[in-house]
Amino acid sequence: MSNQNQGLGDKVKGAVNKAKGEVKDQVGNATNNKNLQASGKKDKAKGKVQEGVGKFKDGQ
Repeated sequence: MSNQNQGLGDKVKGAVNKAKGEVKDQVGNATNNKNLQASGKKDKAKGKVQEGVGKFKDGQ
């Protein structure tokens, strides 16, 4: 697998984790569930890191 394909995979995983995290964060906020909010924030941060790794692999 080329670096560009690896970078794309990381960026896609990152986007998925950010989206999943946003949903958890919003549902946690709406239901006043601090644990769910924290989990969502963690997923969003993980997604940002994965996207950054993907961009780095792509040379961006």
